[in-house]
Amino acid sequence: MKAPVRQTLPQPPTVKALSFFSGCMGLDLGLEQEGIEVLLASDIDPAARRTIALNRPHLPLLGDVRDYSAPGIREAAGLDPTEDLDLMVGGPPCQAFSSAGKRQGLQDDRGNVFLTFIDLIAQLRPKFAVIENVRGLLSAPLHHRPHHLRGEGLPPLNPEEQRGGALLCILQRLNAAGYGVSFNLYNAANFGSPQKRERVVLLCSRDGRPLPHLTPTHCSRPDHGLPPWRTVRQAWAGLPPDGHHFVTFPEKRLRYYRLLKPGQNWRDLPPDLQPQAMGASYYAGGGKTGFYRRIAWDQPSPTLVTHPAMPATDLAHPEADRPLSIEEYKRLQEFPDDWAIAGTLLQQYRQVGNAVPCSLGRAIARLILAQLRGEEPQIYPDFPYSRYRNTDEVSWMSATLALP
Repeated sequence: MKAPVRQTLPQPPTVKALSFFSGCMGLDLGLEQEGIEVLLASDIDPAARRTIALNRPHLPLLGDVRDYSAPGIREAAGLDPTEDLDLMVGGPPCQAFSSAGKRQGLQDDRGNVFLTFIDLIAQLRPKFAVIENVRGLLSAPLHHRPHHLRGEGLPPLNPEEQRGGALLCILQRLNAAGYGVSFNLYNAANFGSPQKRERVVLLCSRDGRPLPHLTPTHCSRPDHGLPPWRTVRQAWAGLPPDGHHFVTFPEKRLRYYRLLKPGQNWRDLPPDLQPQAMGASYYAGGGKTGFYRRIAWDQPSPTLVTHPAMPATDLAHPEADRPLSIEEYKRLQEFPDDWAIAGTLLQQYRQVGNAVPCSLGRAIARLILAQLRGEEPQIYPDFPYSRYRNTDEVSWMSATLALP
């Protein structure tokens, strides 16, 4: 009697993605770690391009997306003209929407690149598209009116100058292309990152139906039955103590740092030293918690910035009298230790500080893969995705349309 022939199940097709505004590839690494193949990257920053080439030397690398047609992008990625594309991801330059900048929104040249990216989504027609950006996108107007031209005795803001106008325009363009869109402001710590980093993520589906929100894996509270947030101590476990590269604090600031413990900032200095340490900033408004800030060991780190030694956004080691090193930055953004970052030290800080944490990329990948498999995601009702309210597509739309 013959032994039965074992049937070999066909391997599921590889899910393929195109990456735009790739930076040093934090989002892309997250996709790859979940099994999604990145076929192409793009960036205009010379240091980021060198980083991509160092780590993925055979990956097709494009420059300014405005210089490429949809057919040209398909060809560069090795896709047939009619081949269905699974996924496009990208984080268009965020300075146009940052609350720390001039908030020019889509008037800004970088904002126009955002619209170019949406046009490419409409032309390339991926099954899914993911757009990542800063929290300021939720409130940026379509057209910015300078503050000195607002107020009593001046014309009221028109609809295009109202809060949220830029995102409304973006949603309208995506909807017109047939995409259903969901979004939220996501704290990366809720997905396993050792960093409290909040980013808006738009999830777009070609079938016109909004996608579920990302499924959290960690939480700051025990009531959802998830593991607690990962900490700085956990992220740096096994990191060699020597061989770090970092900028330095001037001696006049180090004298105050030597008085601070892990997790403390300028408010923990002796009261009589605070005005001297802070200078004119002492009398300014706001919490100013970024001044003389040592990060805590047993919490996620604050949001990494592009320079850890700027007075208002310090990121100092919990105990050593120095800013965080680039090696520590990489661990907090979850890059492998052997992931090469090109450029000068300041260029390296900028690239890693701007990156998407790998855990957030993995959460995005898991959602996309679940949708392709027809799987239902785990839902956590009323989950605190971020510290802000009205940041999901339903409550945001309701609050924005209610504005005068």
